[in-house]
Amino acid sequence: MAKGVDILLVDDDPDFVAATRLVLEEEGYDVRTALSGQEGLDLARQKTPDLIILDVIMPDQDGFTVC
Repeated sequence: MAKGVDILLVDDDPDFVAATRLVLEEEGYDVRTALSGQEGLDLARQKTPDLIILDVIMPDQDGFTVC
């Protein structure tokens, strides 16, 4: 079971974020989302996720820099 597994999803495409979040939550994962690299870093610092799904092509701060 995925209960209690915290995933941080970082992507600048709100449609992708919404669709992916829906699929993951239906499987029982706890999902937090960020629409920018900086927002993702801030959320990861607040609570360390078990997994980060990170877009590598984002404006301002790409996923490689965030990683």
